[in-house]
Amino acid sequence: MPQTADDMDAVAVRAWCSLALEALGREREAIDAINVYPVADGDTGTNLYLTVESAAAAVEAVFAAHETGTSVPALADVVRAMAHGALIGARGNSGTILAQLLRGMAGVLADGHDADHLRRALTRAAEAARQAVAHPVEGTVLTVATAAAEAAGRTAGDPRPEAVAQAAYEGARTALDATPGQLAVLGRAGVVDAGGRGLVTVLGALVEAVSGEPPARGTWVTPDIAPVAAADDCAAGGPADGPAFEVIYLLEARDDAVDRLRARLDGLGDSLVVVGGDGLWNVHVHVDDAGAAVEAGVEAGRPYRIRITHFGADRVHPHLNEPAQRGVVVVVPGDGLSGLCTEAGATTVLARPGEPPASGELVDAIRRAHAHEVVLLPNDAELRHTAAAAAEQARTEGIRVALIPTRAAVQGIAALAVHEPERSFDEDVVAMTAAAGATRYAELAVAERQSWTMAGICQAGDILGLIDGDVAVIGEDVPGTARAVLDRMLSAGGELVTLVLGEDVPDSLAEALQEHVREGYLAVDTVVYRGGRQCAPLLIGVE
Repeated sequence: MPQTADDMDAVAVRAWCSLALEALGREREAIDAINVYPVADGDTGTNLYLTVESAAAAVEAVFAAHETGTSVPALADVVRAMAHGALIGARGNSGTILAQLLRGMAGVLADGHDADHLRRALTRAAEAARQAVAHPVEGTVLTVATAAAEAAGRTAGDPRPEAVAQAAYEGARTALDATPGQLAVLGRAGVVDAGGRGLVTVLGALVEAVSGEPPARGTWVTPDIAPVAAADDCAAGGPADGPAFEVIYLLEARDDAVDRLRARLDGLGDSLVVVGGDGLWNVHVHVDDAGAAVEAGVEAGRPYRIRITHFGADRVHPHLNEPAQRGVVVVVPGDGLSGLCTEAGATTVLARPGEPPASGELVDAIRRAHAHEVVLLPNDAELRHTAAAAAEQARTEGIRVALIPTRAAVQGIAALAVHEPERSFDEDVVAMTAAAGATRYAELAVAERQSWTMAGICQAGDILGLIDGDVAVIGEDVPGTARAVLDRMLSAGGELVTLVLGEDVPDSLAEALQEHVREGYLAVDTVVYRGGRQCAPLLIGVE
């Protein structure tokens, strides 16, 4: 059980994130089931869960970096980490709005943790969320957030943070019950707003974090029909007839550029939400022209972690609702490898430098694979526990998951190359595991500072050649280090060399290394792939 506190200090924020994640995990499927606005795509609960998971992970990282006896991190550091984690991990319309709510609260709580600061934090959160939405609609999570803030404000003079949290929770519950009467699509479906219900769940976790006691849970109507069917039945002229794509990306841009971006995206589609600040933004919009939405981001700054979802695929192609027998989920370190694995039929998860995917992101990918059986390739030794947790979660949902503990992208490529969905699941997993295990892997990296390694002392700027995770070669340039690494790896034999080039590495390096292999090692073939923007300068695999 997470720690609790009698005010909104760093420990309470940590407990809040943990309890909110746990509560959303319980409520996720029920919230998904009532998701009929703005688009009935049945993922609001999942998106909220993934957003809070990212916030909680950021908070835990602050605590882990502050291991100094009995002391705890500063409240300001913790709430800022929570807001930043939510911002970079926000998913969907509801997750993006929740990220802005948390950002609004963090701006106030960074200065204090008493009841008055909590009241003002809830008010600022509701205001910030409304400002982030291009065209606010009543009967949504925005209405619930405003009601929570107003109810908290009526506790003025009460010095107890738990009283403020309890009032906000009760105000949110009352507002949520009224949402079917405010938004016609909810009334026709007989449900409350899904995003609002998620916020009530998060506020319930806040009550427990500051008081130590969970609040009484509300009960709301869940439709007897699937969300997409509900949209077709109840949204004539509404969301089901709306834009075809959801576009989400993180954006590095100046404030004035974001103002222009908002105006442009508002003309392209609807459900526009832009949250963030201080140079980093999360952009969410529903459009018919996904390319134009991304191009607008390019004009404003540098968009990345771009996700495009086609809303109408299931309605246009009903047969796609039938799960495939088998799928493969692969974690990749670059967008080039993502395209390669997608072409091979795999569902990919992009691992950003310094931002490994969370278990919820892997679970989401397993679901997106839409198969009865899934092979999971984490391609990173550091992800073994995260991947195991994701596999276990997916199994509770009735999906048969096999986790192959690949430790590098080249091992994942080798496993994917022998994947044959026609054979039995166990035989396929054995063959893929054998191919991955037979592949030695290496990576070239640039030393950031002077340090001791297994190969000696390196200086900042040296090129390090890591073989099977350990530094084996220290060089002055990429070509020379790459040749030395290849010679060490091929001295033990090999039949196939795989080279994965980073974005800034010239083709001439691949050509020179191919020539080096041809001249020195008979009957050894070489294949070359482009890893893309996030990839290391060079990845090497030897089978």
